[in-house]
Parts: sequence; structure tokens; C-alpha cells
Amino acid sequence: MARKILLVDDEAGFTQLLKMNLEKSGDFEVTIENDSTKAIATARSFQPDVVLLDVVMPGMDGGDVQAQFQSDSILNRVPVIMLTALVDSAELSAGAVAQSGSSIVLPKPVDLSLLLRVIDEATGAA
Repeated sequence: MARKILLVDDEAGFTQLLKMNLEKSGDFEVTIENDSTKAIATARSFQPDVVLLDVVMPGMDGGDVQAQFQSDSILNRVPVIMLTALVDSAELSAGAVAQSGSSIVLPKPVDLSLLLRVIDEATGAA
């Protein structure tokens, strides 16, 4: 059964490309939400196994959205992987993943093989 990923990012081109790459494996069903203010409602209806969440977005930033997830009794157990251009892979040691509170932080542009490994670990499929 395909794992469900909610991808929340205001960059439509990025989300379409990442969705295509993730779904190509056949292991994932990806739903995109480009409006951060609708992320919780989308998550409640989609029931994701993991959330990929951009940090810098208009309206509500990733930290605000993550706080809503953590305070929601239904969604607070869903792993959140933060994606940000605020750090790059050079700032993280090779293959390293930064931890920020209860979420994992990966640099943009996203290394697909690293992202797949982190998704597997976050969803217990590793």
C-alpha cells in the first residue's frame, strides 16, 4: 500500500516536480497544498503518513503550520520533514540531517535519495 505524503510548499513548480519524482517509484501517493493556511484542513481530509513542509511561505510559515500540527489531536503524531533553502547541503555535513525540535530539516534543493531515506525512517519503513 502506498504511503501518503502531504507536500506543503508555496512554489507550485517545485511541488509538481517533487510529486512526480516521489510517485514515480509507486511507493507514494502525494497530495500538494500550495496555500499554507489550508495545510491543516488538507491534512485532516487526506490523512498523510508524513508531511513535507516548506519553512518560508507567505501567510503562515512552516513553523506556524508545524505548531498547528502539534496541537491537533489527530495530526500530532504525523512526522514532519521541514524543507528549507535557508540552509544548504554544504552547511550540513555529507548526508546529515538537522533536527529542529520534533522535526527533521532537509536543505533545498532536495536530494531525492536522502529524502527517500528520511521518509522511510520517519514512517518506519526503513
